[in-house]
Amino acid sequence: MAAAPVVMGIVNVTPDSFSDGGHHLTFQAAVAHGRRLLADGASIVDVGGESTRPGADRVPAAEEQERVLPVIAALAGDGAVVSVDTMRASTAAAAIAEGARIVNDVSGGLADPDLLPTVAPTGADVVLMHWRAHSRHMQDHAGYGDVVAEVLEELLARRDAAVSAGIAPERIILDPGLGFAKTPEHNWALLRRLDRFQDTGHRILVGASRKRFLGELLDERPPSGRDAATATISAWCALHGVWGVRTHEVRDQLDAIAVAAALSTPGRAPRSTVG
Repeated sequence: MAAAPVVMGIVNVTPDSFSDGGHHLTFQAAVAHGRRLLADGASIVDVGGESTRPGADRVPAAEEQERVLPVIAALAGDGAVVSVDTMRASTAAAAIAEGARIVNDVSGGLADPDLLPTVAPTGADVVLMHWRAHSRHMQDHAGYGDVVAEVLEELLARRDAAVSAGIAPERIILDPGLGFAKTPEHNWALLRRLDRFQDTGHRILVGASRKRFLGELLDERPPSGRDAATATISAWCALHGVWGVRTHEVRDQLDAIAVAAALSTPGRAPRSTVG
């Protein structure tokens, strides 16, 4: 089995994110939550100030930056590996200046054409997610003939754009974008063929945490009751060599990843890295 996936813990500094909107909106609450995620074993904290839930409206750049930059500075000051979840070049640049080492762009550089050339000279890694439209209209674009082939083709086009902008391939992480312009069956189809994404040679990040397709599978269970299902997907990702999983909760994910490692490696029963 390849190295176990890293866990990227989510810090939403927003009032309207689908799972935890408003829970960590203040500076103190967001920093405390980031520190809890790290204490639980997260390798990276991903700080975002703009909700990308289906139907969400955008916020002004100044408001996004007011939310995230102090939190990034505090967590990076602790020595944490911090990612900024943003589609804006200006926010990405400001976040890197405050210590962010990864730019997680859910639009893959499509929402702001300046983002990729802005990130290129900084040395920061970049997550390019598959994306077709902003949250308000994205489900209008959930049409595919072959979802795996089309998502992969569109992702590789964004990879090529990043390389053309001056970002070295080893700095690029690809994310199939579960839930973004996807139906539940599209999401399951992508998860069944993670090998196709692994074959690109890039690190792969999967963000399934508490998403709607899990709630639908579990008889419309609310987001707070989807962590066990999320952990099952984390184990699946581990078995497929995925580089990282982006989650709201850390301990159960690490436990599931440890079980996957034990099952896939004869004679090995690793201890959990948490408590």
